[in-house]
Amino acid sequence: MAELTISPETVCYIIVKAREFDVKVDPTDPESGSNPADDQEVDILEDLADDPTFEEVSNALAGLNEDETLDLVALTWIGRGDYTSEDWDEARDQAREIPLKDRPRYLLGTPLLGDFLEEGLSELGLSCEDYEIERL
Repeated sequence: MAELTISPETVCYIIVKAREFDVKVDPTDPESGSNPADDQEVDILEDLADDPTFEEVSNALAGLNEDETLDLVALTWIGRGDYTSEDWDEARDQAREIPLKDRPRYLLGTPLLGDFLEEGLSELGLSCEDYEIERL
């Protein structure tokens, strides 16, 4: 059985932030000058250079230690179907091939990261439902 070094609550936080980041779209009118009340706050979905959502997920990933980043990469791969939960140790060993400093960028560059992490947790018998949404 897989033994996580990262807390499931931290994984769930990253899932929420990764999903927020995944829904970002290219700016439609970067020079609009409107305010949120005028545009029904749709600008929040635009992928801008100073995006606080990117900063939140990026900082969360950068603050993890080596073992925690290995867990996230392995969970991503299990959730994507590259490995099974029985292959946990093999997936973590393979994740070591990605240098520690590159793992946050690798994870952020993975489309549907939140979905893959959630599926990986599910494969290990864990769920984000165990954590209050207000705490995430």
